[in-house]
Amino acid sequence: MRAVPAFGRERAWARAYRLAQGSLVCMGRHTVTGAVCATGRQFEDWSADYRLFSKERFDVNVIFGTIRRDILDMIDKDAPLVAAMDDTGLKKTGTKIPGVAYRRDPMSPPFRPNFIRAVRALQISACVPMGEGASPAKTVPIDFINAPTPKKPRKPDEENMREYKAAKKQLNLSRQGFLRIAKLRESLDADPKGKDRPLWITADGSFTNGTVLKNLPERTTFIGRIRSDAKLFLPPPQHQSNKRGRKIWYGERALTPEQLQNDSSVPWERVKVFAAGKTHETKIKTIGPLLWRKAGPNLPIRLIVIAPLAYRPRAGSRLLYRKPAYIICSDPDAPVQKVLQAYFWRWGVEVNFRDEKQIMGIGEAQVRNPASVGLVPSFFVAAYSFLILAGIRAFGKESVKNIIPPPKWRRKNNKLSPCTQDYLTSLRNELWGAALQKSNFFNFAHTEPDDVNAQKFRPQLAPAILYAVK
Repeated sequence: MRAVPAFGRERAWARAYRLAQGSLVCMGRHTVTGAVCATGRQFEDWSADYRLFSKERFDVNVIFGTIRRDILDMIDKDAPLVAAMDDTGLKKTGTKIPGVAYRRDPMSPPFRPNFIRAVRALQISACVPMGEGASPAKTVPIDFINAPTPKKPRKPDEENMREYKAAKKQLNLSRQGFLRIAKLRESLDADPKGKDRPLWITADGSFTNGTVLKNLPERTTFIGRIRSDAKLFLPPPQHQSNKRGRKIWYGERALTPEQLQNDSSVPWERVKVFAAGKTHETKIKTIGPLLWRKAGPNLPIRLIVIAPLAYRPRAGSRLLYRKPAYIICSDPDAPVQKVLQAYFWRWGVEVNFRDEKQIMGIGEAQVRNPASVGLVPSFFVAAYSFLILAGIRAFGKESVKNIIPPPKWRRKNNKLSPCTQDYLTSLRNELWGAALQKSNFFNFAHTEPDDVNAQKFRPQLAPAILYAVK
């Protein structure tokens, strides 16, 4: 963040608050212009709003720090902070935007991988439990950074390729991942509420490697997927450590995750976890402590095999099975049920990505300034986090009741907890209801007289606007 006078910082934070509110209630494309128009300032000088991002007038880490402190107040003092980490791509159309590159489209079919122009970003979302034991959780983004890849030089001479390889190693996604984990651990240690609190990080297989596992900070546990043919080892026998010669770091070969799944001598255990809207009794096999060469000899791990889940595509069809899951935990003594529940909560970061792109329009701002490319999406994600926190404090795990009821022909809402669209609709109703002088949205006042011979039909403004945001 650049040096800004005290009075200028106050005005910058006031402008940031206004733009954050505009990004939430914006009806069109979620750009900086859309946020300005949503606050009714499109006919005033808008240059300061763009300089807010291009000149880095505020620090987005301060905003995420406030979000983290609010989350620590919501969870139990003795419970660990469970966070999910993953990367995503923000689609871009401009060819001059810094950090844009061709990347694989995750929405493409498996038999035809497509490519899109996108900017890569890395996000960490904290899980706020909505109960005890096997319970659902709300995931709230607490960190969002731009993680671009270096551009390959057009003239691949020796000097340019040396610089390119150095930048590629510096901007490696796994390296960015463990740096953000260390930054999160550092911020928790600086907070009295999070100094002694354990940190659990859940991630997919792309982050389960030696770069992340060998650089884990203190009081941090990593939970991630592992390959089915990973070579694991038992700890070395204690009596061999006193022998002369080279020290033995690894013991005998252990079963691979796939071999452990097919081994009939190891019984299956049943553990209750909450996933996909209800409580499941999952079959697992676990063994530990084990050692993995990629994690090093000083990091014992626990292997957990999750049996394939049975499902029916439709009523009356034959029973099908999904693929098994193999996960590891860097703390062999951690309770297995809590480890499994934390791993199932990891899906919440994927839900965050969907909401951020489809509802909040993250990445729609086609900014070209190098500072704005990373700051604008982070700012919009922070506004999205505040929306979820406000929804949790206002409604908890109950359904949102103070919103416009759906039409009679729609299905009844049987959701267990409100979603992002419910929070956003409730916010828009409160803001626009006051402007429309409308206090009751369940029975719209019939202001037009009944006239079957009316020449012109005049729709009511309140129902037209407030139902459009559903």
